[in-house]
Amino acid sequence: MPTPNTAEPKPVIVTGQQIGAGWTPALSVAKALAALAEARRLGMDAVYWMADEDHDRVEVAASVGLENGRLVRHRFRFDAPEGTATGWLPWGVAQQQEAESLWGPVPTPSEPSLRGHALSLGEPLWKLGLRPFSPTNPAFREPIQSELERWRSLNLEAQLLLSAARLEAEGAPLPLDPRQQATWFALDPRTGLRRRLEREEVCPRQHWLSPGAALRPLMQSLLLPVEAAVLGPSEREYWRLAEPLWELVGLKVPRIIPRPSVFVLPTGCRLKAEHLSDLNTLRDGCWQTFSGNEGTFPSQRLEAASPDLAWGPTLGARFTKELDRARHRLERLDRRWLRDRATHEFNMDPERLRQQLFPFGKAQERVLPGIYWLRDEKVLQKILANMDGNRSLVLVEEA
Repeated sequence: MPTPNTAEPKPVIVTGQQIGAGWTPALSVAKALAALAEARRLGMDAVYWMADEDHDRVEVAASVGLENGRLVRHRFRFDAPEGTATGWLPWGVAQQQEAESLWGPVPTPSEPSLRGHALSLGEPLWKLGLRPFSPTNPAFREPIQSELERWRSLNLEAQLLLSAARLEAEGAPLPLDPRQQATWFALDPRTGLRRRLEREEVCPRQHWLSPGAALRPLMQSLLLPVEAAVLGPSEREYWRLAEPLWELVGLKVPRIIPRPSVFVLPTGCRLKAEHLSDLNTLRDGCWQTFSGNEGTFPSQRLEAASPDLAWGPTLGARFTKELDRARHRLERLDRRWLRDRATHEFNMDPERLRQQLFPFGKAQERVLPGIYWLRDEKVLQKILANMDGNRSLVLVEEA
């Protein structure tokens, strides 16, 4: 059975994300603040789990920045072997210079690694009371190796496969497929190299057993007294894989708190939460939803027009054809009229607003790096103040 962690005096609200350059994506900041707000309400501690033993380099290296007012994609380069866990990826002079070219001034990392970069950027959150937690800290990790070995002997892989089959039969999404993704890895704490362990393969000496993503919820509760976890939609789906495993390993199932979505609006924008009841409407530029019902579309002025029978079929057909052409041209004015009315409603050009809220056609929090929010204390405070536990959507204005 797991040994109680006496170093944790209070239950915790946990959240986390694979650490990425610039705290990409920004939704990781939203998760952190949601956990902190819930912990304050309940008198608990809030912990940010730095998933620094994952090794998806493509994901953690990709980010965006601003160049002449336009978003540009960027991928950081790391001189480390493939399979190196993200906490061990080097963050030296080259990466720091890349970051400053992309985002402006960037805090010096607390250690020359991507983990150190993430810890330094997260300082505004730590000051608010959120506590960072690295599962690769030897002081926490080494004492649980025997318990992880016991878990591995329980053949949890078989239960995960059964869960996957059950979820598929229900028609539920399966963002993490245990038939394709490994359940266990071997992690070398000296180099950060992490590789898949096959079912009967023994974990090498001086290596740590490293659970795959499907077992991460269990390891969180082994290391921390987790009361609840703030999760995004995909995380909530793959947590379902582990539903039968909690009792097997002897751990309490945490309560799940859905992560709210956050949008940071331009100064002076009058967008309200009710405008975003259907986010796709704004993303797709359907301005008629936001322009009210008063007035007549320019193209509608032609609806009553029709040829006179006295003109004869030839002239009547010609008139109808010209009418259709005019109507088509006036439909462009319809779009302009709707955009003008939406501009009045939002106090800004809706197309510019759409581009800011949905860069590259995706929600802002999934594209922008969290560094833009982390460096603005007022924005963090506004987001935190709106994390009341009841809202699924938080809108705040830039400072």
